[in-house]
Parts: sequence; C-alpha cells; structure tokens
Amino acid sequence: MTEPVVEGPDPVSVIVRTSTARVVPGRMAAFTDYILAAVSAFPGENPGLLSHRVLVDDEAGELVYMSRWRDEEALAAFAGPAWRDAPVMLPGEEEYLLTPLLVRHYREAGGWSG
Repeated sequence: MTEPVVEGPDPVSVIVRTSTARVVPGRMAAFTDYILAAVSAFPGENPGLLSHRVLVDDEAGELVYMSRWRDEEALAAFAGPAWRDAPVMLPGEEEYLLTPLLVRHYREAGGWSG
C-alpha cells in the first residue's frame, strides 16, 4: 500500500526570518529564559508559523530567534506591514540588548530535514 502524499508549503514561498540580539554581558541566561517563555505560545497564535528555534552563541553574546513562515502574508500578520525591516520587540526586551535587534530574511533552497 502506498503512503498518501502530504503536501507542505511551497518551498519557493517559505521565508526564514532571523532576529539577532546582542545581549548585555551577564544577562544571557535570563534573556534566554525570557525569550523561550515568550515564544512558546507563538505556534498556536500564528497559524503561518511552520517552525521556530532559539539559538545561542555564548562566546559572541548573541541570541538568534529563527522562524520559518509559510509565506509573506503569514509573516506580515505576525510582524506587521513593515516586517521586512522592523523587528518585533517584546515588552521589556530592550533591557537585555546592547544594540537594536537585527532582522534578516532568507528564502529556503531545498527541503528542511530533522
């Protein structure tokens, strides 16, 4: 018996968004906990969010929130009409930051595994 084919999002339209924070020295553990708690509800609140991860580089003092979005419409629903340039700031987040958040966007090339 053949397994049914499950269609996913069009790989051409999937957008990967990164938001990079340079964190105040000595605040990484607290900021990581804060971000993990804050983003835990995002999948249920944002139907176009396909997946997300929090990445930490302790040596560089950086935390990256990486999210994969179905398409521009889904990302704009989350981040607003200025999604290409404006970061989404959480209440109180600025107290952890050395510099403003850096937001970047990428298109996926090939499939996502794992």
